[in-house]
Amino acid sequence: MGQHFDELRQAMVDSQVRTTDVTNLRLLDAMLSVPREAFVSDQRKAFAYIDDDIEISGSGATARRYVMEPSPFARLAQLADVTPSDLVLDIGCGTGYSSAVLSKLGSAVIALESDEELAARATDILIENGFDNVAVVTGPFNQGYASEGPYDVIFVGGAADEVPSALFDQMKDGGRLVVVEGHGLSGFATLYVKDGDVVSGRRAFNLSVKELPGFQKEPEFSL
Repeated sequence: MGQHFDELRQAMVDSQVRTTDVTNLRLLDAMLSVPREAFVSDQRKAFAYIDDDIEISGSGATARRYVMEPSPFARLAQLADVTPSDLVLDIGCGTGYSSAVLSKLGSAVIALESDEELAARATDILIENGFDNVAVVTGPFNQGYASEGPYDVIFVGGAADEVPSALFDQMKDGGRLVVVEGHGLSGFATLYVKDGDVVSGRRAFNLSVKELPGFQKEPEFSL
């Protein structure tokens, strides 16, 4: 079965990732080395390498959660341009797949998860698979995790209406934050860079991903 998954992983990188302008060799190597099947339930292991999001939320979850589709994840990770010395905050780590890949690129990853059950699963899976430079923490996504910051890279693993200022405050000088702002066809992968106290952002490309809880604008009512 392991050989089977190795072949599926290679096919995923060759047919889904390389074909969508992902050329960062360190990222491609990381995605080839991380066993995506380990981060999904037994019932979904056979589908671990399909060209789609894979649901990971438990039966009692209030919001549906997913392992992000390979190509959008890879394009966002490439935009973040993680270097070997970087400390990364992975917001919305789910069962830990994104954190595992990012841990191959940077020096350490703080994996933030709001769902206690998912956080526990992520911790177990990451330990079992030897990803010892990842620490899973729990808390609201939109507050980040200031006590372990500031960060070289903040990776927001889902769509957001807007980025809270609390996350910008947790970026190092020269740090990057990547996020998909907007939903569906109006979603844009956006790169924010911090220079001193100034954070500037630019839209990089259209991208549609599932939203993360806690990043939605409150409805505005007018009289």
